[in-house]
Amino acid sequence: MGLIAMSERDLQRIEVLSKVVAGRMTLVSAARVLALSTRQVRRLLERIRADGAASIRHKARGRRSNNRICDGVRDYALAIVRERYADFGPTLAAEKLAEHAGLRVSRETLRKWMSDDGLWLSRQQRRSFHQPRLRREALGELVQIDGSEHRWFEDRGPPCSLLVFIDDATGKLMQLRFVRSESAFAYFEALELYLKDHGAPIAFYSDKHSVFRVAKKDAKGGQGMTQFGRALSELNIEILCANSSQAKGRVERANRTLQDRLVKELRLAGISDMEAGNAFLPDFIERHNARFARTPARPLDLHRPLNLMADRLKDILCKREQRYVGAQLTFSYERQRILLEENAVTRGLVGRYVETYAYADGRLDVRWKGHSLPYWVFDKDQRVTHAAITENKRLSDVLAYIKERQQQLPPLKVRTNSEKNGYVPRARGPGRRKDFVNDSVVLARREKALSRLDAAE
Repeated sequence: MGLIAMSERDLQRIEVLSKVVAGRMTLVSAARVLALSTRQVRRLLERIRADGAASIRHKARGRRSNNRICDGVRDYALAIVRERYADFGPTLAAEKLAEHAGLRVSRETLRKWMSDDGLWLSRQQRRSFHQPRLRREALGELVQIDGSEHRWFEDRGPPCSLLVFIDDATGKLMQLRFVRSESAFAYFEALELYLKDHGAPIAFYSDKHSVFRVAKKDAKGGQGMTQFGRALSELNIEILCANSSQAKGRVERANRTLQDRLVKELRLAGISDMEAGNAFLPDFIERHNARFARTPARPLDLHRPLNLMADRLKDILCKREQRYVGAQLTFSYERQRILLEENAVTRGLVGRYVETYAYADGRLDVRWKGHSLPYWVFDKDQRVTHAAITENKRLSDVLAYIKERQQQLPPLKVRTNSEKNGYVPRARGPGRRKDFVNDSVVLARREKALSRLDAAE
């Protein structure tokens, strides 16, 4: 006789009933222990005496269920799923089977069928594993950058973003900066502070945010680089984009740590705005690095000194674009019409491209071969473009700007039909009584009526 599989409940019943058979336990006590009636215990005892302990197992064990769906229906459903809904999940496939094929099968039954047939992988089977990589060997070889939007000041101030620069080799926080949202100008400001404090690293490692990477493959301008990428190229710094958040896990984990420790530090310091927060960050960075920084594999600092004049660095860390000059010495820029002043230089620029330099403080400089050109704004419209595509990381900043603009506009007054037709209420109705003696309309009607009387006489 081979092995017989039994459940824990069956083994307990056999143990208790064997004591009853041996006379070491009464039938009533066995019924209480097994939570059965005495009549059922008596039936089990008769079954053991007749067929042995193996007869305690449930009679339906190993048998097909009476409600089992026949194999023909199963094969028919899988054939339809394989032909039409191969990339559907079990829930949607079950809905479509009931809707189009009239075949009603529960989603869990269909999930089991699809898993057995290889048409569906469970969440555990679809799980991808990210292999860890070793740290870089020296300071400044690779710096991970990211922005974290959070309520850094809790209920004491509005939410904002924190730009984080962390070294891959040591785990040091190289730069922190509170900004309203992740934008090119925000990263320019943080990068300028980084360069002044540490110099130029070998490379930055970021996500696929549009500040770092051109999303459109067929973009017409920019030579395949964003404004931030163009600035790094001029500074001889490489920018690398991670394919997943796990690839730049060091800065992601730093964000999670900062959202816990930095928030509480700001609370203890009573800081509730970005200006005070940015003044607090250098001391926090020093204490944080003393606690968590690690020693690199090679004791080298690969940061390079920045041999640039301050004006030259300002011209690099700005938005630079080329604009076509029309026949009227005008060009479009950010929903504005820019008109160049006519002189000996600008007369020859018709049909050519000039370069615009937009700075973080709102200044705009128009240049031709390095020379600034005088201009004035002919048409200015600061309204946000209707149905403009807005990224999630900039949504808060854009909504705040829209709200500010809407509050500046006067409230729209809706006129009634009577006001549109020129109707003015007279003496009747609630309110102050009207003066008919000096009313020009009443006087005109009175004169007209008197003239008719004179004509009739």
